[in-house]
Amino acid sequence: METSGGIQASLSGRYALALFELARDARSIDAVEASLATVRDALRDSDDLRSLIGSPVVARGAATKAVLAVADHLGLDPATRSFLGVLAENRRLGALPAIIRAYRALASRHRGELTAEVTSAHPLTEDQVGELKQQLRQRVGREVTVDLSVDPALLGGLVVRIGSQMIDSSIRTRLNALAHAMKG
Repeated sequence: METSGGIQASLSGRYALALFELARDARSIDAVEASLATVRDALRDSDDLRSLIGSPVVARGAATKAVLAVADHLGLDPATRSFLGVLAENRRLGALPAIIRAYRALASRHRGELTAEVTSAHPLTEDQVGELKQQLRQRVGREVTVDLSVDPALLGGLVVRIGSQMIDSSIRTRLNALAHAMKG
């Protein structure tokens, strides 16, 4: 089952779609997207925040108070702040990373862009991201936004996913292929 142009009707997809529709109606798609990027960065940088969203033992009321305090501290827009409160009340904070990815895909599609999920062994510089966007734009013929993540296990290279298409130029994959060929 799919909805809104391919976003899966998963739990995270439904939450992202609900937030996107509210943001669209309020003409705040970009503000919500910027707030979600701030939350994503905070999750990457804060062990405490990751523990909060991942812990099933934090009481519902305490999780709601904590997440709203974090939202205020981060200066999030009102819609995103309220949304985080709803997630906490519904005990769905653990789905937040997937919701953020799904929302970004919806916002990109709304702007007529494709979203590429890019995983690299090391963080990419702004110049590298610009070059990557240009290469992907030439390949697919449309504007491309990139959702970056880092996985040191790749050793080097990139794994790029655009829709159902995957380009894997990671050193790990190449070494695995070489090892398999040598076993013959």
